[in-house]
Amino acid sequence: MQHYLAVYGYLALFPLAVVEGPAASVFAAFLASRGVLDVFAVYVVVVAADLAGDLLYYAGGRWMLGWLAARRGQWAHRLHHRVEVLAPRIRTRAGPILLIGKLTHSAGFAVLLAAGAAKVRIGTFMLYNFLGTVPKSALLVAVGYWFGKVYGGLQGELQLASLVGFVLVGGGLTLLAARLAASREPPGA
Repeated sequence: MQHYLAVYGYLALFPLAVVEGPAASVFAAFLASRGVLDVFAVYVVVVAADLAGDLLYYAGGRWMLGWLAARRGQWAHRLHHRVEVLAPRIRTRAGPILLIGKLTHSAGFAVLLAAGAAKVRIGTFMLYNFLGTVPKSALLVAVGYWFGKVYGGLQGELQLASLVGFVLVGGGLTLLAARLAASREPPGA
């Protein structure tokens, strides 16, 4: 992923963040802390990609969920049932439910589909998803950037620790090999 982002930059980050926003956000911010990408551009791309992914889920709930449930197996039927249960609640309380779904990563998928199935107005949908995406993406980018800075500050220490570990393991293996060789020598040799 690092090579892909280093070569193609933000054009590569966008689809990665649509597919897996949190991991791509943290990793891209890590690269930004190393000087490969610009942290503010990473944040803007991550927010835009997250909202684009939300729109895809919304569209899936609005136009594809019934088709999927009619043609696919038990998993699709269960998902369709959950979305049908959630949809009436979203119609009456779209804002808070969308925010909760956005901030709790595990519930987001069903909430976004249910918003589409409930035909929540697109302006309302985008507003509340934007309000949830801004702090969530900022936190993920900050975490990735912080890890990059910590890693950069510890890089010398990590290299030293690796060298010490290599010497200790190598020395231990050498001593073990010497003991094994000594135990196999015939007596009096």
